[in-house]
Amino acid sequence: MSKINYLLILSIFLGLTSFATSNKSDDEREDKKIEVSSEVLPNSSRILWKGFKPMGEHTGEIKIKSGNLLFVDTLLTGGEIVVDMSSITCTDIEEVEKNAKLISHLKSADFFDVDSFNTATLVIKKTIPYGAFETKQVESTGQVYKAIADLTIKEITKEIKFQIKLYQYNDGNGYVSASSRIEIDRSDFDVKYGSGSFFEELGDKIIYDEFRLDISISSRLK
Repeated sequence: MSKINYLLILSIFLGLTSFATSNKSDDEREDKKIEVSSEVLPNSSRILWKGFKPMGEHTGEIKIKSGNLLFVDTLLTGGEIVVDMSSITCTDIEEVEKNAKLISHLKSADFFDVDSFNTATLVIKKTIPYGAFETKQVESTGQVYKAIADLTIKEITKEIKFQIKLYQYNDGNGYVSASSRIEIDRSDFDVKYGSGSFFEELGDKIIYDEFRLDISISSRLK
């Protein structure tokens, strides 16, 4: 075998070896990724709602029943929140009778039909890191994400997009907190009462389709 051919074969062999080693390193790096779940703490979490109409607005709260946030290494990758629709409250009407009347109406078939659909779910399918931010607490780090999620209300599922502000605490207890503001169009979920999307000539009796949820979540790594 000529010296040139020998050197050519040797270089090809070394190239293939290097390629295999490189692939193996990639696989090893994949294997080292740590997937963890952070359990939502319902008693330390809350959802505030706000609905709008031409003559004013109403506010209230809904309780989280259960949930989790999913991480690969330290990056948020998914999660799920189950909301207890029967827990709806109103916080802006002081008169007891009027307050109870509004809550009863919101729970009825005119709105969320709680007797038939007692939970709603938010499932995060994908997250996109938008960058870190400084936090006021020394032992915490902050990260903003864009989330793509499926929201299910009255067994109707629609894809929504929103931002999440996530805090991770480096205190050894595995606590994570997150906050989001989500704008929802109730007409997408067959919530019809007072909606201009379903009824005409409502005038000042119209109730806007869009309502807001401000979500604050506390969770702990399992």
